[in-house]
Amino acid sequence: MIKYVKNFKDYEVLDCGDNEKIERFGEYILRRPDPQAIWHPENFKKYKVNAIYHRSSKGGGNWEFIDLPKTWKISYNLNEDAKMVFNLKPFTFKHTGIFPEQAVNWNFIYDFCKKNDRELKVLNLFAYTGGATLAAALAGAKVTHVDASKGMLTWAKENADSSGLASDRIRWIVDDCKKFVEREIRRGNVYDGIIMDPPSYGRGPNGEVWKLEDSIYDFVELTIKLLADKNSFLVLNSYTTGLQASVMDYIVNNAAKLNNLKGTSESYEIGLLVKSTGNILPEGATTIYKTQN
Repeated sequence: MIKYVKNFKDYEVLDCGDNEKIERFGEYILRRPDPQAIWHPENFKKYKVNAIYHRSSKGGGNWEFIDLPKTWKISYNLNEDAKMVFNLKPFTFKHTGIFPEQAVNWNFIYDFCKKNDRELKVLNLFAYTGGATLAAALAGAKVTHVDASKGMLTWAKENADSSGLASDRIRWIVDDCKKFVEREIRRGNVYDGIIMDPPSYGRGPNGEVWKLEDSIYDFVELTIKLLADKNSFLVLNSYTTGLQASVMDYIVNNAAKLNNLKGTSESYEIGLLVKSTGNILPEGATTIYKTQN
């Protein structure tokens, strides 16, 4: 099963193919690599792009700017009263500061936190520029946002400010996620929601090495110790090709069982609707685990 959103007015995939996609972010059109798009595009030539990211055969790549500002904003409406605002900019390795396919998960996080008549505590690990943080905080949750990159955390703060969130709704932490989780376990802290979107590969602030396939099971088994045993949720997301939704489902359910949690899980691919064809471009995979009420 693949899930996607239809109401992201400030973003759309216009066309994709030949390992690239053409996307509209607000009023600007970008052409970026996408290894999933192995077919041929409908017609890239019809679009006047504002920037192109050229992938290098040696790894990495570089931006070619045609007519693009250094920064600009787009928004996503969770509902009529809750609007997430993102400050975008062309960044290293083709990124812009947002993963639009995550809107599916933002909707879940917002709805889960909003339906509760109490203030939930949510932990967002590998939190990047804070999309999931914004969704939870806009629903009234108190969020602990953890990322190893000070630059990403500063960017996330800018998004929170632009989204009109009060400073006391979010606790900002620059730290290695595993070390932070270990300390939280020793402190006896518990969260009503845990969100994890770990990178395929990365380094912590002190050079700690993270490789997803080698680390993810032990990390989930460790982190789930922080999850409340009733009326709580865990979201695990992956962009690593070899880590399928069914694999993550097995990981999460096994870790939950070892920690004597009882609940249900749902696993699915997340994707983006392609305007030119009406097909769905797959982008990642998610598992959601919910404990019993």
